[in-house]
Amino acid sequence: MIENVLSTIEENKMFNRGDKVIVAVSGGPDSICLLHMLYVLQNRLDITLYAAHVNHCLRGEEGDKDEEYVKKFCESLSVEFKSLKTDVNYIAKEKRISCESAGREVRYKFFEELKKKLKAEKIAIAHNANDQAETVLMRIMRGAGLQGLTGINPVRDNVFVRPLIRITRDEIEKYCDNNNLHPRIDKTNLETIYSRNKIRLELIPYIQNNFNRDIVAVLNRLSDIIKIDNDYLNYISREKFKKYCEIKAQKVIIFKEAFLEDKAVLVRIIRMSLEVVEGNLKDIEKIHIFSIINVQKCSTGKEIMLPHNLLALNDYGNIIIKKYIKECMKNCEVQYVLQMGFNNITDIKSKIYIDLIELKEYAYYKKDRFIQYFDYDKIKGSIILRNRRKGDRFIPLGMIGNKKLKSLFIDLKISKDKRDKIPLICFGDNIGWIVGYRISELFKVDKNTKNILAIKFESEEL
Repeated sequence: MIENVLSTIEENKMFNRGDKVIVAVSGGPDSICLLHMLYVLQNRLDITLYAAHVNHCLRGEEGDKDEEYVKKFCESLSVEFKSLKTDVNYIAKEKRISCESAGREVRYKFFEELKKKLKAEKIAIAHNANDQAETVLMRIMRGAGLQGLTGINPVRDNVFVRPLIRITRDEIEKYCDNNNLHPRIDKTNLETIYSRNKIRLELIPYIQNNFNRDIVAVLNRLSDIIKIDNDYLNYISREKFKKYCEIKAQKVIIFKEAFLEDKAVLVRIIRMSLEVVEGNLKDIEKIHIFSIINVQKCSTGKEIMLPHNLLALNDYGNIIIKKYIKECMKNCEVQYVLQMGFNNITDIKSKIYIDLIELKEYAYYKKDRFIQYFDYDKIKGSIILRNRRKGDRFIPLGMIGNKKLKSLFIDLKISKDKRDKIPLICFGDNIGWIVGYRISELFKVDKNTKNILAIKFESEEL
C-alpha cells in the first residue's frame, strides 16, 4: 500500500524535495492514515510535516476529544500540531449557507492562512478512491459534463495534493488496524442525512451487492479515462481561446469566428472566458453557456445577465463578457477645459499635448489616429474634453450636413460599452474630434490655413 501511495505521489509530482507540507487531519481513519504514511515517507521524500486540525464545534465533547486525540497523535510522531476551534453552525446561519459549505470555507481559509504563516508549499488532503467514486456518482446524477466526471483531481492549483486518491477505504482501515493507530470515528458519517452519506451507505453497497462488486474501482477507472479525453479537449480549447479571444481590463472579447468551432470546443472557450472575468465558475450551468451561444445569434446590442453580476453582450457578432458596473459616464457629464501645452487628466488616465505648429511641419506629419491637426483660426471658444451627451451631432470630414453622434457610432460599429468612454475634443459648442475615429469638417486644415493646432492624445484606456 505504501508503494502504491508513493507511486501516486511520484506520478503526479505532488512534492518537491524540501517542501513544507500541511496535512489536514480530522482524526478519522483517512486523515490519520495519510499523516502516518507521510511520516513514514518523509525522509524518503525529503519533506517537513505539519498537522492542521479544525474543531467545528458541531459534536460537543466528541469534537473536543477528536482534537485532543489528533494533538497527542502528532506528539507521538513529533509533528507540529496546529488547530482552530470555531462555531461552524453560527457561521452557516450568519452567511445563510449550509453547514457543509461553512465548514469547508472555514477549513480551507485556515489551511491557506497556515500556508502563508509557515511558508509551506503543499496542503495534503485525505480524499481516497471511495471519495472519488462517490463524487463521480453524485455528478452523474446531477448531469455533469466531462469536466465534472473527472472527479477529484490528485493535484489542484499545484498546492492541494491527495496521495490516497487511489487507495480504497477498506485498505485505509486495514492499514490503521495493522499499525495500531486507533482513529476516531465520526458517528455523523453513519447517518443518511446528507446525499453523500446516502451514496456511501446505501447506493454503493446496493450496486456492489446487485450489479458489480468492483464498482468503486470501475468508477475510478471511468474518471481516469474521462480525464484523458477531457485534458485533450481542454488543450485544444485553450489554443482556440488564445486565437479567438482578447483579454482586456475586467472583460473578455470572444470573436465571432469562435462560434464556428465545434460545440465541444466553443463551450469550453466560453467557460474559460467566464473564469477569466470572474475567477471561478461557481453557479455557472449549462443553461448559461447556451444562453450566451443564443445571444451571439441575435442582433448587435442583445445582452443577458449571468450569475455574479456578469454580463454577456453581442457586439456585432462578437461576445463581450464582463462585470456589469453602472458607469458614472452614463449618468453624469465629464468635462475638462484644456490649456495649450501639456494636460494631465488623471481621472481618465489621459495625457493631452496641444501645440501650434508651422505649415512646413504639418506637411511631413505621419498619419496617427491619436494625433490630429486643425485650423486654429476657425476655432472659437475654449478647447474642451468631454464625454458624449444626448442629442450630440457632428459634421464628419468630407460631409456637408451633420449627423447624430449615435448614428455615426453605429456606422463605425463601435460597441455600446465603448461609446460613453470615447473622448470628444470640442471647440466651443462644436465637436472637433471624436478621438481615435473622426475629425470635423468645420475645423479641417485647407489651402487657406495659416495657423495649425496639433493635438496629441495618450490614454491607458483607449
